[in-house]
Amino acid sequence: MAAKFFTFLLLLLQISCSTLSSALQEASPATNHTGQINSNSVLVALLDSHYTELAELVEKALLLQTLEEAVGRHNITIFAPKNEALERDLDPEFKRFLLEPGNLKSLQTLLLYHIVPARIDPHSWPKSASDLTHHRTLSNDRVELTGDDSSGARFIGTAKVISPNAVNRPDGVIHGIEQLLVPRSVQQDFNNRRSLRSISAIKPEGAPEVDPRTHRLKKPAPPVMPGAPPVLPIYDAMAPGPSLAPAPAPGPGGPHHHFNGMRQVKDFIETLLQYGGYNEMADILVNLTSLATEMGRLVSEGYVLTVLAPNDEAMAKLTTDQLSEPGAPEQIIYYHIIPEYQTEESMYNAVRRFGKVAYDTLRLPHKVLAQEADGSVRFGHTDGSAYLFDPDIYTDGRISVQGIDNVLFPPEAKSKEEKKTIKVATVKPRRGKLLEVACQMLGAIGQDSRFTTCRL
Repeated sequence: MAAKFFTFLLLLLQISCSTLSSALQEASPATNHTGQINSNSVLVALLDSHYTELAELVEKALLLQTLEEAVGRHNITIFAPKNEALERDLDPEFKRFLLEPGNLKSLQTLLLYHIVPARIDPHSWPKSASDLTHHRTLSNDRVELTGDDSSGARFIGTAKVISPNAVNRPDGVIHGIEQLLVPRSVQQDFNNRRSLRSISAIKPEGAPEVDPRTHRLKKPAPPVMPGAPPVLPIYDAMAPGPSLAPAPAPGPGGPHHHFNGMRQVKDFIETLLQYGGYNEMADILVNLTSLATEMGRLVSEGYVLTVLAPNDEAMAKLTTDQLSEPGAPEQIIYYHIIPEYQTEESMYNAVRRFGKVAYDTLRLPHKVLAQEADGSVRFGHTDGSAYLFDPDIYTDGRISVQGIDNVLFPPEAKSKEEKKTIKVATVKPRRGKLLEVACQMLGAIGQDSRFTTCRL
C-alpha cells in the first residue's frame, strides 16, 4: 500500500514539473521580446537626436518602458516637433499645464499621439488632399495624413512635415514636423482647467522678487515679440556683481531665448584664440570670471555687445594688485564692453563727424571716450589711451569684437583729500600787530608823507 502511495506522489511530481517547464517555455519568447533594446533602435536614436525637447518630455512622462514594449512588438513612426515648437512657439500656460505632476496622463496622451505603431515611409504618403489616410496612434486616437501634389508637401493633421526620414532605423522612422500635435482630449482638459482658474476667487501668484541693486520689488517685464529688442535696459538684465552676490552669473536661456547666445559667445572666443594674440582676454572671460556665461545670457535675451579686447601685450602689463581685489577682473572687462553693436567703420565715421564720442559701458557710470587719431580710433584719455589695433576680429550682428593695444581704465576721480578745503588755524593778532601791518601797507602804497609815518 505504501509503495503504491509513493508511486502516485512521484507521478504527480513529474506532471507538475512538465507543466512548469512548458509554462516557462511559453513565457520565454515574451521575455526575450521585450528584454533589451538594440543600440540601433529608433528609440535610442530619438534620445540621441537633435529633437532634445521631445526626448526630455518622453523621459518626464515616464514613457520609456511603454515605447520599449511598442518597439519590441512592431515598427513605429514618430512625428517629432522641432525644438522651437516646444520651446518658444508653445503657449507658456499650456506648457505649464503639461508639466504639472497632476497632469501626467495628459502629457502621456499628447506624446503617444505623435507615435504610430506602424512604419510610414515617405513613398507611402498620400499625394493629394483628397487622397488622405488615417492611422491609429499609441494614444488610441487617429491622425490624418495628407499631401499637396503641387508643392509635394506632406501634412499630418495641420502640421507640415519639414524633415521626412530625419532618422531611419530598422525598427522605425522619425519624421520632423513644424508644430506640436494636440489631441482633442488634451485640449479639452486644458480648457477645463483654464476655465476653473478663471472663475476662482483667488488666483495663485508667486512670491514677489526683490532687486538686489535697488532693494525694491521687481516689476514684471512687458511682453516682447520674438526677435524684438529687449524692453528693459541691459543693466537691469545683468547678474549682480561680486560686491552684491558672489554667486556666478546664471546660465543662458532667459525668459525669451530668441537667440543662442552661448553659441555666439563660444564662437567669438574661439575666434580670438584662432586669431592669435588675445589668449589672455579669452582666459579671463572663461576661467578667471563667469563673464562668458553672463554675456551668453544677455545675447540670448536679445541684447547686443561690442567688446574692446586688449591684446596679450597689453594684458601682460596688468599687475597682481590690479587683479587680486574681489571683483577687479570683472570691473576691468565691464569697462571694455559697450552695450551697442559697433564696427570699426561705424566708430570711425562717428569720431570723424563729431570729433569725440563717449560710449556707455557695462561699468556704470563710466563711459569710454573715443576720438580720431592718426587715421584710426583712439579710446581713453591721454594717459593710458588705446588705439583700435585689430578691427572687426568678430562681427555676427549681435557681438562685435575690436582689438586694442592697451588696457583701458576710467579716469580716476580726484582724491577726497584734494577735494577737501584745508582749513589753517590762525591766531587772532593783537591790536599793535595790526597797526604795524597797516603802516607797512600804507608806506608801500602812498607817496604822501602822512602815510609814511605811523606811531605804534
